[in-house]
Amino acid sequence: MHHTPAPLSRRDLLTRSGLGLGWLAAGGMLDAEARAEASVARSPVVHSTLAPRSPHFAAKARAVIHIFANGGPSHLDTFDPKPKLAEYAGREIPGALKTERRTGAAFPSPFAFSRHGESGLEVSELFPAVARHADRLLVVRSMHADVPNHEPSLMLMNCGDARLVRPAAGAWVTYGLGTENQNLPGFVAMCPGGYPIKGTENWRSAFLPGVFQGTYVDTKKKNVEDLVEYVRHPLLAADVQRRQVDLTAALDRQHLATRQHDPALEARLASMELAWRMQFEASEAFDVSREPKHVLDRYGDTPQGRQMLIARRLVERGVRYVQIWHGEGQPWDSHTDIEKNHRRLAGESDQPIGALLDDLVGLGLLDSTLVLWGGEFGRTPTVELPNDAGVKSPTGRDHNHHGFTVWLAGGGVKGGTVHGATDEFGFKAVEKPVHVHDLQATMLHLLGLDHTRLTFRHSGRDFRLTDVHGKVVTDWLA
Repeated sequence: MHHTPAPLSRRDLLTRSGLGLGWLAAGGMLDAEARAEASVARSPVVHSTLAPRSPHFAAKARAVIHIFANGGPSHLDTFDPKPKLAEYAGREIPGALKTERRTGAAFPSPFAFSRHGESGLEVSELFPAVARHADRLLVVRSMHADVPNHEPSLMLMNCGDARLVRPAAGAWVTYGLGTENQNLPGFVAMCPGGYPIKGTENWRSAFLPGVFQGTYVDTKKKNVEDLVEYVRHPLLAADVQRRQVDLTAALDRQHLATRQHDPALEARLASMELAWRMQFEASEAFDVSREPKHVLDRYGDTPQGRQMLIARRLVERGVRYVQIWHGEGQPWDSHTDIEKNHRRLAGESDQPIGALLDDLVGLGLLDSTLVLWGGEFGRTPTVELPNDAGVKSPTGRDHNHHGFTVWLAGGGVKGGTVHGATDEFGFKAVEKPVHVHDLQATMLHLLGLDHTRLTFRHSGRDFRLTDVHGKVVTDWLA
C-alpha cells in the first residue's frame, strides 16, 4: 500500500510556503536579536526565562522595592525645605514661574522641618519614622521630568517613555536578571482597592515576553485566597493536580512547537505553570498573619502596612522587583487642602515604611535591596487658584515636573546624603539636575546591568528602558 499524505489545507499551504521566504530574511535579524538579547536566552521550556542570570558586572543590589507615592507628593512639604517661601508668603514670587497653568502667590509649607541623624538631613514632621533612617537615605532634590501631566509622567517614571506603551522597569529587571524564586512572580505590583492611573500599563511587559510582566495584587484584601485568586484548588489534592498539570504542559509544548514558539502563547503557558507553582509558596509568602503580633503592630493593620510587610517577605524569598502603590487613582494629588491631605497620606505610609527599613536592616537585607520612594513629579511652590476643575479655595499646589524629590536607601547608595537642589523657592532643579532616565540608568547600574546593553530588538531596532538617554549618577554610588 502506498501512503498518500493528507492534502494541505489552504492555511497550511500559505504557512509553509510564505514562511520559506520570510526565514531567509529572518536569519540575519535573529542573529542580531540574539546579540541584543545577551542578558536572556529563550527556551522551549517556557518558565526557564525567569531563571536567575548573571548581571553584566558585579552588582550592589539584587532586588528593588519601589514605593510609589502616585499623584505627585509635594517635595516642599516632605524632603526639600524652602524657608524663602515664608518670606514671600501671600506675595508673588520674584521672576515669573513658567508654569503650564496660572498659579497664585508663594505658599509656605505648613509643616516644620528638622535635622536628623549624624548627617543632619532635613525631613518634614510628616515622616518621623522615615527620619529615623536619615543616615541611610540618599535624598535627590533635583529630579525633573518632561511634562506636568499624570499619564505621561507615570509612563516615563515606570516605563521610560511618556507616550508609547513600553516594558515597565520591573519587566526590564526580570528580563535581565530573572528571579531567585521560581515559585513566585519575579515582578509584583501591589495597589489597594484597584488600579492607579494608566492601570496595568504601569507594570506590563509590552513587547518583552509576557512572563516578565508584573503580577497585580489588590492589597486592600486581607485573606490570601482573596489576594491571590485561585491560589488553592477547592477540591483536588496536590498529586492529582500535578498529574493534570504535567499532561496539560506536555500537550501545550507540542502545540507551542507548531506555532513557532509564539511569544504571546509562550507567556500564557508560563503563567499557567507559574500559577501551579504559586499554590505552594504564595500561600505562605502573602500570608502576613504568620508574623508575630509585635511585627504586625509595627507595620499596622492597614493596606499600606500589609503592603510593606508583604514586600519584605517577597524580597526575603527572592522576588526581584516589588512595586508598592499608595492606592488607586492619584491619592497624593493635593490640589486642595494639602495640609490635611498630605498629613493623612504621610500618616498612612510613614510608620510602615519605617518598619520596612527597620526589618531590612535587622535582617541584613538593606545592603542588597534598593528602596526607592517618590512620585511622578512634584508640586508648585505657589498656591493653586480656584478654578472650574474642582479647586474651590487656594489651599493646595499644582503639578510641577521642573523640580521634585525622590529618595533611595540601601542597594549600594550613599546614605545620609543630599544630591542636587532646586532654586530657592523649590520650583526648578538648578544644581546637579537628574532626569528620570538618569534615575533608571543608575538603578540598573546598582543591579549590575548596563542600561545601554540591556536591550530587546522590536520592530527593527533595539529598545531599552532609558531609550537613547540616561547616564549613571556616579555620585550616588557608595
